[in-house]
Amino acid sequence: MNELALAAIYCLMIAGGQTETPHGYSAGYDLHMIRVDCETPTEVIEVGLDSRSSLDSIQQALFAAHLTGKTPVVLMIDRDGRVGPYETRIAAAAKMAGVEYRRTTRDFLIRWQMTSWLRHFRAIPNTAS
Repeated sequence: MNELALAAIYCLMIAGGQTETPHGYSAGYDLHMIRVDCETPTEVIEVGLDSRSSLDSIQQALFAAHLTGKTPVVLMIDRDGRVGPYETRIAAAAKMAGVEYRRTTRDFLIRWQMTSWLRHFRAIPNTAS
């Protein structure tokens, strides 16, 4: 399962937000756009995998917070069951920058999606008297 799918599970089923929310901004004479991985009414959440490609997560979360006025959050998705070098670097930078750092596992997100129907199950009331 790729980063986009895992981010969608977290965003929609756990955080209660919207995925890939676009926000425009101008730089010089040009218009540009970013997409926030997960946006809730109070937070902009940058989701990253435990790999080198996630090293820019703090900058992305901070810039999204700048545009929206919301709290920046970085969520790392662990795929190998250990806190590796990239999670360590991102957690330290997040702490220094005042960005909330969250961590979950790929397996947890997949299980959460697979069992979501159990959390929405409503028993039929016993009407026999």
